[in-house]
Amino acid sequence: MSAVLDDPVVAATPQARQAIALVLLGTGVVGGAFLKLLNTPAATSLRLVGVANSRRQQTDAASLASRGVREQLNNRGDVRDDALLLAALDASNTGAKVIVDATANAALAARHTDWLARGYHVVTANKALAGGELSGWRALQAATAKGGRYGDSATVGAGLPVLSTLRRLRSCGDSLLTLEGVFSGSLSWLFNQYDGSRPFSELLREARVQGYTEPDPRSDLSGEDVARKLLIIARNAGFALGVEEVDVQSLVPEALRTIDGESFLARLDELDASLAQRHAEAKARGCVLRFLARLNQRGRARVGLVEVPLTHPAARLYGTDNQFALTTTRYNAQPLVIQGPGAGPEVTAQALLGDVLESAVGLDRL
Repeated sequence: MSAVLDDPVVAATPQARQAIALVLLGTGVVGGAFLKLLNTPAATSLRLVGVANSRRQQTDAASLASRGVREQLNNRGDVRDDALLLAALDASNTGAKVIVDATANAALAARHTDWLARGYHVVTANKALAGGELSGWRALQAATAKGGRYGDSATVGAGLPVLSTLRRLRSCGDSLLTLEGVFSGSLSWLFNQYDGSRPFSELLREARVQGYTEPDPRSDLSGEDVARKLLIIARNAGFALGVEEVDVQSLVPEALRTIDGESFLARLDELDASLAQRHAEAKARGCVLRFLARLNQRGRARVGLVEVPLTHPAARLYGTDNQFALTTTRYNAQPLVIQGPGAGPEVTAQALLGDVLESAVGLDRL
């Protein structure tokens, strides 16, 4: 790997202080893509000192240097022990120590504030804390106020510059008034493709095969993931919204919400009739269906399927594009629109890498 492997006996030289030691938690599609980025010139300042999946971990330098470390963890490695992973970070003698959470594990996300309090930086694609209960968001703000960096670019829009743009606007005294957009790459693809010529269930099966949806598509169809992203953006804009304040309109019929995953996949055809009717009604009015997230000035938040005219920006999306239209006090006559691919392991991993590299800002002045 291009990422330098840490040697704990090396003195903390200025060069060592400028290096970044990191532990990667999660070796799924995003974590795997992140490991590949460590083989690129952009990662030469990084020192990978540990990697873990849900069951096993590796902190041995020779094993970490292998390009097949992800595959090796499927069959061998030490039993997962977060204390040993953190010990590897502590022994690195580097100026920045970063924990990269490339999972969707809520229990792991709950530890982010503790890691920040202990002096580690946290970089994550995990939305469970920032987009979860309001108490968790407040605890996160308190922890980052003490100096820890929290890299969350990958939590919204697969790294599109949404949160960074919003923070920059706020730092200049601008304020978010309303927000609207398509925040899900999988739902974007589905409704960009859905024109009534094929059953929705057929498109959904195709999207699943292509990896656009989660293995259990209800994770996408429920709207809960979109709601978490909406909460993250709204909270960064100063709206103290609780989970219960987001009106989420699921696309999963009540009868299919609690059955096991295999049974749900066998009954996908039950989605077709109601969506076909909604599509026909929208088409008759010269509209198309889009799964939108919306936030108004009063803090009212809603996530669900709506009709939009063909002139609406969301009607002209392509593939897995995400779109975020921000109306602010200064972008008032016309919203600021951020649009681009909102799904994919490569762009999400790049967002993680960018946040990791950001954690080294200012080390040369130590």
